[in-house]
Amino acid sequence: MADVHFETIYFSGHVQGAGFRYSVLQIAKEFDVAGLVANLADGRVHLEAEGRLEDVTAFVGAVEERMHGLVRKMDRHAGRRSAQFTGFVIR
Repeated sequence: MADVHFETIYFSGHVQGAGFRYSVLQIAKEFDVAGLVANLADGRVHLEAEGRLEDVTAFVGAVEERMHGLVRKMDRHAGRRSAQFTGFVIR
């Protein structure tokens, strides 16, 4: 399987109990990306997204734009790897 672009992002702020994961799932449906979004025990939200560079970049930009009022900090890492996801899910 060919390598894909991926981003791993940890969101801090008012990101749990605010519909954040559901909103990210709805945004993901607008883009050709795969991955997951999950709450973490420490109050952050973990997002994994993979696909073509331009699709992942546009998706992450849309999440930033639409969720900006809830996010205080983003810890973002990117790279290339073999695809690990099929579809986009909430965990």
